[in-house]
Amino acid sequence: MQYRGVWGFLVLIADVWAIVNIFQSSADTGRKVLWTVLVVILPVLGFILWYFLGPKTGKA
Repeated sequence: MQYRGVWGFLVLIADVWAIVNIFQSSADTGRKVLWTVLVVILPVLGFILWYFLGPKTGKA
């Protein structure tokens, strides 16, 4: 039962990291809002989609 809590915490950390990176990206505001809503509403799928398809921060 405790593993569900660990997985939930890892998903939370991943989503917060994704949202921070979304706001640091050079994408326009509308795309940032769209990606943020997607990550918040669909935490796991939204994170995976953002990781492969979302805006990049421009940092090396």
